Amino acid sequence: APAAGEVAVSSEQKVYDVVLKQASLVKRKLGALDKPDIALPGNLLNEAYDRCGEICAEYAKTFYLGTLLMTPERRRAIWAIYVWCRRTDELVDGPNASQITPTALDRWESRLEELFQGRPFDMLDAALADTVAKFPVDIQPFKDMIEGMRLDLKKPRYKNFDELYLYCYYVAGTVGIMSVPIMGISPNSEATTESVYNAALALGIANQLTNILRDVGEDASRGRVYLPQDELAQAGLSDEDIFAGKVTDKWRNFMKSQIKRARMFFDEAEKGVTELNEASRWPVWASLLLYRQILDEIEANDYNNFTRRAYVSKAKKFLSLPAAYARSIV
Repeated sequence: APAAGEVAVSSEQKVYDVVLKQASLVKRKLGALDKPDIALPGNLLNEAYDRCGEICAEYAKTFYLGTLLMTPERRRAIWAIYVWCRRTDELVDGPNASQITPTALDRWESRLEELFQGRPFDMLDAALADTVAKFPVDIQPFKDMIEGMRLDLKKPRYKNFDELYLYCYYVAGTVGIMSVPIMGISPNSEATTESVYNAALALGIANQLTNILRDVGEDASRGRVYLPQDELAQAGLSDEDIFAGKVTDKWRNFMKSQIKRARMFFDEAEKGVTELNEASRWPVWASLLLYRQILDEIEANDYNNFTRRAYVSKAKKFLSLPAAYARSIV
């Protein structure tokens, strides 16, 4: 609760302040001008970027394919960001997650600050350090993603959607804000820079809400419920119902409203994808269309996200690629 005399600020307002900061950085074209160069031989740097590309190809095949249409410099930068985000996520969700402490996350944040100062710790850090020196990327979304990992360590419940929205921004909306300066806005775009960032943020929120809805059963097995507690109560449901894992009419109705909200964020995201630089649109469209289909699969499973994991088949994924490409060139 805010202290006396303080005004409660909604999560959306907090996040919008980050959007405005990043958008103004892009408008001022602050890139290599005020950031240190990386003292690393070119061949080592190329090796670092190639390794990032290999990791992206291994863990995000469809997205990786889409990045191949981008200019080489942008493609490499997106790989570097992807790898940093993946490593950050692995801290709390990877094989060693049970050993991770808040101190370890503090150390990871110090490493991030060093990296932004041009002092990378390892090869993969070096690729990101070079990227943030070349592109107008702000450190705040990266720090916020680490904050999302801190929440995962200490917060297994969310009172309402305002709290959940902030969490979704921390762990996924940040990725959109990190990526737009790399992907670039189309020279023909008449949209404001802020609106393009808002759409990128909406895609991250939509993707994370979709993850949450897909993984209800999996999260429950770890004692986590990433659903707004007040909305569960309004639907006549509680954590006990989720741990019991029974699909009832109450659950179906609750899920319908949650899916509807996620689709609303996808609709918001669509408005911004068309404003991106043409060569950068395909991976974003591919991600959007594929993730959106996960919601269809939850419906096809009769809202059983307790014991069935909704996934998009390889055939459907393959069919999405030309559709995403078609949208990217319109």
